[in-house]
Amino acid sequence: MSESLHPSAPHHLPGFITAPGDTDILMVVVGIVLIGAVLAVGNFYLHLHTMPERMAHKSQKLQFEIVAVLGLLALFTHNHLFWVIGLFLAMIDLPDFSTPLRSIAGSVEKIAGVPPGDEATKTASAEMASESPVHAVAAEAPDAKKAGAAKREVPSHA
Repeated sequence: MSESLHPSAPHHLPGFITAPGDTDILMVVVGIVLIGAVLAVGNFYLHLHTMPERMAHKSQKLQFEIVAVLGLLALFTHNHLFWVIGLFLAMIDLPDFSTPLRSIAGSVEKIAGVPPGDEATKTASAEMASESPVHAVAAEAPDAKKAGAAKREVPSHA
């Protein structure tokens, strides 16, 4: 069987038109390019979406966790405000308050002569429990001189 063209068809057909029963190469190439483009755009989107987390990874643990939670909220709710807040939080360097406070607490423990760590709370509670009853009564008794002085300072209404 010889393939004859339809009488109304032009004599020269473009290369992307295939004969009946042949593989359409242009459709296969476009399909592969389309799948590659969708994967590339998805990869770019996820890379851009995790940018605040990657920026906050160098910062403190708490800041990183907050930024990660904001990123997940933005991803699952499609609310871009969470992502923007996470990005701003990742860009800001939060001051480190815990290190100086730990240093101050350690210095105060040294001055007080209390051993550092969890033993300090046990020692303090043991000292309070072993306080003699005389000290406890003296601490609870009101000072008579101060009470009399306070009564004298109050002016009378008469």
